[in-house]
Amino acid sequence: MHPSQRPAPASLAPLALIALVWFLSDLGFYFLLPALGITPDYNQSGVAIALYYVFWGGVAVITFWPQYATWPHFARWPSFNNRLASLGIWTLAFAGAVWFVVWVLPGLPAFDIREGVTPPALPLANSWYFLPKSVEILFQQLLVMALVLTLAARGTSLGRISLACALLFGAAHLLLAFGGAPWGYVARFTAMAGLFGLAFPYLLLRVPMGLAYSYMTHWAFYALLLTLVRIFGAPSAE
Repeated sequence: MHPSQRPAPASLAPLALIALVWFLSDLGFYFLLPALGITPDYNQSGVAIALYYVFWGGVAVITFWPQYATWPHFARWPSFNNRLASLGIWTLAFAGAVWFVVWVLPGLPAFDIREGVTPPALPLANSWYFLPKSVEILFQQLLVMALVLTLAARGTSLGRISLACALLFGAAHLLLAFGGAPWGYVARFTAMAGLFGLAFPYLLLRVPMGLAYSYMTHWAFYALLLTLVRIFGAPSAE
């Protein structure tokens, strides 16, 4: 092939933009909200933080709409063709979330706060915690989806997409350090996020109704982790 006929290298701009939106959302959470008099704590400011992530979800949809529009081309089950199945999954997922928040969470043992240690919000979660967390998870899923579809549109293999998603999704959780979380906590969440990042692209591109399963898996992780921490106690943050 003549040099002039070779395809130009793919621009990194869309990937940088995804990272920038994620970084700015976290920056606003840890610094803008306190400046506005809003405590950046899901248990104390649930409604305000939920609205904050509704805004960022809108930013993601508007910014990355061209990527989302390509989803039918890459996903095996791109739309609500089977509405009965979609309705069933939506109903079961919503009912399961309500069941956990209303009945399971209040019955869990109280978290034992160690002297001299300020725990993250998750071990202390009350029912309000999952309102902003649910919206934040949706926002994160939208960013992951933009990343996956951007790379898929370039012909990137599923394995490489999974690796890139694991790296970005894991690295994004390093920003937990802005909130004063212990480094042990940050490291564990970063590692777990990397593992989930490996799975998300497969769900989004290969599994029917994959976005629903990706979101449900993401949400269920927090519910399961909270349950385990309340029952067995938190591991050392050192």
